[in-house]
Amino acid sequence: MTNRPTVLITGASTGIGAVYAERFAQRGHNLVLVARDLSRLEALAATLRDQHSVAIDVLQADLTQLSDLQTVEARLRDDASIGILINNAGAAQSGTFIEQSTDSVAQLVALNTTALVRLASAIAPRLAQAGEGAIINISSVVGLAPEFGMSVYGATKAFVLFLSQGLSLELTPKGVYVQAVLPAATRTEIWDRAGIDINTLSEIMEVSDLVDAALVGFDRREPVTIPPLQEDERWDALQAARQGLLSQIKQSAVAPRYLAHS
Repeated sequence: MTNRPTVLITGASTGIGAVYAERFAQRGHNLVLVARDLSRLEALAATLRDQHSVAIDVLQADLTQLSDLQTVEARLRDDASIGILINNAGAAQSGTFIEQSTDSVAQLVALNTTALVRLASAIAPRLAQAGEGAIINISSVVGLAPEFGMSVYGATKAFVLFLSQGLSLELTPKGVYVQAVLPAATRTEIWDRAGIDINTLSEIMEVSDLVDAALVGFDRREPVTIPPLQEDERWDALQAARQGLLSQIKQSAVAPRYLAHS
């Protein structure tokens, strides 16, 4: 038995999600593990139960399928023991925008954004009512960089960052912590599934290093954690520049450069 909140983790069968599961089990949290691959989920659950003596439920779900998604949403709404959601499930895709099919692009958006925001929406009201809890959303540094040439994937991750920042402003006063985690290239199966050869990447972070760093940010209650960013002053400068830009936006006045000159 534990009085720590249960943690629900999506994309939990492998990679970042599986390491999060191990780390939270190590901390004594019960878990709900969500992914498509049931055999992997059950194997991970058995190992963690044996090693850490925590209760683990396995929930097989494809979050691009509405019926599966609604099952997970219901669990988040109804299970008062779940106090932490880790929105980790996601996918990437190789090729340029015009090389990607319309259906594959829609599938990517459905998993990386729609599923994530629906799950956050399912749990947030209950956490706010309780005055405690946390939502961890896995974004990416690609969401800061259209130059990286992953337009749709990067756009979904920019959405995750923006959503997390907005939710943080809204929910922090209600006692709910929201964290966006921005990995760079990390050694997970996302590359193989996207048809990208991991060996073509010059630098790559190990998953355990990424998650351990993200948990340092979690324990510090950082709203945005970027483990590969070497100088955090750069993030502070970006935020300050953004605030400066906002101060120059006037709701009712067109900028002089856009006024027609006779």
